Amino acid sequence: MALFLSNLGAAGIILSIAVMLASGFLLTRITKRLHLPNVTGYIIAGVIIGPWCLNLVPSQYIEQMDFITDLALAFIAFGVGKYFKLSSLKANGKNMVILTLFESLTAGVFITAVMLVMGLSLSFSLLLGAIGCATAPASTIMTIRQYKARGPFVDTILQVVALDDAVSLIAFSVCAAFVQASSGNGSVTFSQIAFPVLFNLLALVLGGLSGVVLSRLIHKRRSKDHSLVLACVTIMGVAGICTSLNVSPLLACMASGTAYINASGNKHLFKQLNQFTPPLLVMFFVLSGMRLSIPSLAAAGIIGVVYFLVRIAGKYTGSALGAAVTHASPEIRRYFGLALIPQAGVSIGLAVLGQRMLPAESGQLLSTIILSSGLLYEMVGPACAKASIKLSGSVPGKAAVSKSSVDKTSAGNTSVMDNAAASRVKADVREINVIHKNPADDSQETDGTVSAQHIHPRHAVV
Repeated sequence: MALFLSNLGAAGIILSIAVMLASGFLLTRITKRLHLPNVTGYIIAGVIIGPWCLNLVPSQYIEQMDFITDLALAFIAFGVGKYFKLSSLKANGKNMVILTLFESLTAGVFITAVMLVMGLSLSFSLLLGAIGCATAPASTIMTIRQYKARGPFVDTILQVVALDDAVSLIAFSVCAAFVQASSGNGSVTFSQIAFPVLFNLLALVLGGLSGVVLSRLIHKRRSKDHSLVLACVTIMGVAGICTSLNVSPLLACMASGTAYINASGNKHLFKQLNQFTPPLLVMFFVLSGMRLSIPSLAAAGIIGVVYFLVRIAGKYTGSALGAAVTHASPEIRRYFGLALIPQAGVSIGLAVLGQRMLPAESGQLLSTIILSSGLLYEMVGPACAKASIKLSGSVPGKAAVSKSSVDKTSAGNTSVMDNAAASRVKADVREINVIHKNPADDSQETDGTVSAQHIHPRHAVV
């Protein structure tokens, strides 16, 4: 198959992309039955169609698809920016930031220290530690929706996972600057560290300015199609400029998204991008799976196992310390770390970037560790998140409102409840069902349904 496609030229590239998208879709039919995240299916699909299994896509095409990685990461980073509304950050206070820094950086420090003890290079250890800071919010949010969890514990999870990737991006940018500076002659001077850091700061400023400009360009009279075009121009332009200067585009694109949401206060653009980017993200994860070197799994061996376990220990320890410092509830101290185990998305993209910075052998090892452990995390993570929200008491029992139960109640209590009130209850239930049927709606991330205790008192059955 690969030989056939390689002889077709441009048509072969188009057909290869079709094969990637189709394989990702088909594998999710299986992973959904196993209650695993879609990301897991995409990566497994890439492994199956890659050079180490079926070899359906020519290896030269795989090598030429680096731009997909850069584009996907740019859109992911821009989307992360929407969680950094200043009003929300002020309302939640500094406790969330402190908790995030503790759980994220503790994991990074643990990983870096253990890798150094195992005799690995400082550059490798720093990059692996920075990548280990990240958490995949998709799996955790999916689990929260599935079990209709709510309460302070769930609110804390949603706030922290939004900040988590940002901390990882910043940590990776700083570590990457150090690695690039020290890659020359082995010795590091102040200027070698200062200039890469300065370039990253300039990229941050560029991203912020681009977000403000984008907020001015997109207004009420602008059509949705043209708004999407302008957003793509901004994101791709920022990513392209940063890449050309050998600077990671992640931080700049995140700054762009942050500046846009604060300047405009409008989330509609992010919803448009969420509808536009799925094929791109599927290709990104499938491509990551195709690049997973099966023979390198044996070489990763004990290092991969140690990374997997140490990161979990770091997340759990860091969250417990952060909860203690912020005087959080006992539930957060005991169970919060379990909800932070999943890792994919941003971490995979960072692994690709880290692979480019390290020598060939070390880079391949880094990528293999992150991809293989990512699969394990995405399999184990949802179960751990489920355990954390159940142990914390965030899963409602029979309090959740269903349409049938309300209909029966309103029919059996007409003597004590007037018709107008019954109509209002049914209207509320219809709204709840709409929310529940549209989990992709970004505006309802924190809720999958509404419990009975949240219905207005005047709507309640007397």
